Amino acid sequence: MSSVRLTAQKIAQLETIIEHKFKSHERLVRALTHSSASKKAGEISHYERLEFLGDRILGICIAEMLFFEFPDAREGELSVRLNTLVSGNMCAQISDEIGLHEFIHAGADVKQLTGKRMKSVRADVVESLIAAIYLDAGLEAASAFVNKYWKDRLQSAGAGTRDSKTALQEWAHTRTSATPFYVIADRSGPDHDPIFTVEVKVEGIESCKGQGRSKRAAEQSAAQAVLLREKVWIMNKDGIIEENTI
Repeated sequence: MSSVRLTAQKIAQLETIIEHKFKSHERLVRALTHSSASKKAGEISHYERLEFLGDRILGICIAEMLFFEFPDAREGELSVRLNTLVSGNMCAQISDEIGLHEFIHAGADVKQLTGKRMKSVRADVVESLIAAIYLDAGLEAASAFVNKYWKDRLQSAGAGTRDSKTALQEWAHTRTSATPFYVIADRSGPDHDPIFTVEVKVEGIESCKGQGRSKRAAEQSAAQAVLLREKVWIMNKDGIIEENTI
């Protein structure tokens, strides 16, 4: 609930759950604090900067786990699995498993941290917590946290799906005999960390757009969007994308 106070007892309880004892609790408190609880406008006392860092650390940890777990998998399959494992849905699942909503400090206007409406908040806090662990004890400690909560999900995430561009091409050939083609619709962000928006077009089918930090990732996202819209792929109740067998 939004009225939670991050007492020493609550912090110790969370440390026991995640199996990491912090040297200092300053960053942990920040990682658990929603912007609505900040006392001053513009005050950097909430989790958003940590979330930015945690998102990147999570990606590195998951990519390494997948690289060694699936030595024969092609890049496309690894990308599908990675996208599922670092998604907001998956992070929210991890948050709910930990029970993080019991530790998040938020303002009075954020009345309920459970349910679909606040799923993004719970997902964001998982990433900020990863960053706090990393800054407290390094990459090895952050990797241990990720391994604890993601390891058992490696096999199921993306197991039923293939490279989305390949899957779309096969479906499009069957449906319209046309080949999908991709155009860059937008490029934003700094040169060292760009965001690409790509539109995929298939003759006779409504186009879709996707975003990614590379053109290939954006193309995969756009292809996946078509497959989901056309119900070639579906997202199950756990937020995992799989092929529609019906």
